[in-house]
Formats: sequence, structure tokens, C-alpha cells
Amino acid sequence: MKYYIGIDLGGTNIKAGVVDEKFSIVSKASCKTNLPRAAEEICRDMAETALKAVELAGLTLSEIESVGIGTPGTANSADGIIEYSNNLGFLDFHVVEMMKTFIDKPCFVENDANAAAYGEYIAGAAKGADDAVCITLGTGVGSGIIIGGKIYSGFNFAGGEIGHTVIDPNGPQCTCGRHGCFEVFSSATALVRMTREAMLENKGSIMWKMNEDDGKISARTAFNAMREGDRAGREVVNKYIKYLACGITNVINTFQPDILCIGGGVCNEGDPLLLPLKELVAKEVYTKNSAKNTEIVIAELGNDAGIIGAAFLGLSH
Repeated sequence: MKYYIGIDLGGTNIKAGVVDEKFSIVSKASCKTNLPRAAEEICRDMAETALKAVELAGLTLSEIESVGIGTPGTANSADGIIEYSNNLGFLDFHVVEMMKTFIDKPCFVENDANAAAYGEYIAGAAKGADDAVCITLGTGVGSGIIIGGKIYSGFNFAGGEIGHTVIDPNGPQCTCGRHGCFEVFSSATALVRMTREAMLENKGSIMWKMNEDDGKISARTAFNAMREGDRAGREVVNKYIKYLACGITNVINTFQPDILCIGGGVCNEGDPLLLPLKELVAKEVYTKNSAKNTEIVIAELGNDAGIIGAAFLGLSH
């Protein structure tokens, strides 16, 4: 049996896992990222966390084939450099070179959304596809594109930012500086904003009572209200799904992947989200009269996608 290390470097936590050749996670370890601090310190903690995962798996480092790192920001996978990461404060950080001073194994680095998409491609909802696009609906809209089994990231390693394609140029301003990005309409953050706006316009909505009970407005509030027959909740859900369908249709029209998978907490809603989404996309997609169309599915690996994808970055590169 062959084993690989996958590291998911986040702004809050560093997570590492040992993954076997069948894409199963054998063990996991984690620590706090503790930002802000020097890149060298973070790299040392990544290595120590990875070695802890190896120990928990009952293995030795000699049994590990390679190490992969998924990181926020622009990751130059060819040269092993995190060129820029606003979240982590990195600029031209030679992470692969430094990681090898701690763990002398082949090492690879990739953008975290690309790594998670690759995880779904090799072991999750997009397994078996030739081409796939994976979109995560979280604080923002993360995305990864797999073409012919390889991660596509453009000539400058910054490609695949589907969340920053524009749906409405007159829409709200995005964190990237543009207006009306897919992200400002289809992220979980966007759904919370739409819910809050609808509540202010509908003082009699059951969402006010739900807010009191839960102590906050969440991405679940509108869906829960819709299930209780609340008109305002239903309108928020319909509005959200309409924008999501628009963005997904754009992606399908551009790439025509075998599979497009969506993940993130919003997707826990299941059929109330997926069925109307598929119906809208089927009406709008350019190939609606074709016998073959992209299959839209829910991601399967959850928070493990980044670890599994990172562990096998050597396959993609």
C-alpha cells in the first residue's frame, strides 16, 4: 500500500492527513494557523502537523510517497511558490523548497479550491469524468476546473476564479472590486444578505422568529422559513437559486464539463436547492436540445476534499 500526505492550509487551521492509494484518509492532525506570523513558522507547523498525522497512522516517513499542499491565493505549481495570498500574508514564498528542509519527499503546491476540486475529481462526486468543474458555495464562491485529468489554472496560475465573473454589472460591490460578481449573488454570504434584506421588507415573516430562536441569520433561515410556508422565505430561496442557475449556466456554456459539482453548507439543503436549480439550468443552457448535457451533482467529500486532492497533486502535475 502506498501513502501520501495532503495538507489543507487555511486562515484558521492547518489540517494534514495521510491518504492511502485508494483515496481513503488513514489519519488526520491539525493545529491553529495563528495569523499573522512569518511564513517560515507556518511551514514548520505544516510539517510538524503532517508528521503527527504519519505517527497517528502508525507509519514512518519512509512509507510516504509525497506531500501536497493546498493554499489560499495564487500558487505557482510549476515552481513551488505561493506567489500571493492575501489571507496568509504571503508574497513569493518558496513553500516547496522550505517544506523539503523539514520533510525530504517530493512536494507539490496548488490553490486550495483547485486541490479540493481535484479531490472530488479523483475520489468524489466527479469521479469518472473526463472534464469537471467544482464550485464551493461558502463565504465566497470557490471553484476548480479539471480538463482531461489536469487542473486548469491558466498561464499565470490564477485561472479558474469563476466566483469573480460578473452576472450583473449594476449589482453589489464584490471584495475583488468589481460589481455584481457571481460570488456576491451565490455565496452563502450572499444568501444571508438577501435573507436580511427580505426580513427588513417583511416584518411579519416567520424568519424574525427563527432569528430569535437561532440567535442569528444563517444560510438556512430562508430555506427553513420556506418549508414553514413563509412567502418571504420562498422568495429569497427562488431569488438565490435564480442567480445560482445563471452563474452555473455560464460555466456550462463555457466548459461543457461531463460533471459540475457544487459543495458548501448551502448544499445540505438537498433537493429543495438541487431540483429547481437543475430545472432552471436545463431551460437556459445553450445545449438544451442536445442529447448529452452536463450532470449537476452535490459534492461528496466535504471538508476532506482539500486533503485528498492535495495528497495526490503529484498525479495532476
